[in-house]
Amino acid sequence: MGLGTILLIILLLMLVGALPAWPHSRGWGYGPTGGLGLVLVIVLVLVLLGYV
Repeated sequence: MGLGTILLIILLLMLVGALPAWPHSRGWGYGPTGGLGLVLVIVLVLVLLGYV
C-alpha cells in the first residue's frame, strides 16, 4: 500500500468519526465534517495528480 492510500483511509475514518451522531457532538453542527471533507477532497486530488 502506498502512502496516498493509507492517508486516504485515515482521512475517511476521521470523516466518519466527525459525524455529529453522539449527544455531546450534536451541537457542533457539520463544521468538523465539512472541514475534514475538504481535506479529503484536497488529498484525493493530490493523489490522483501524483503529488502524494
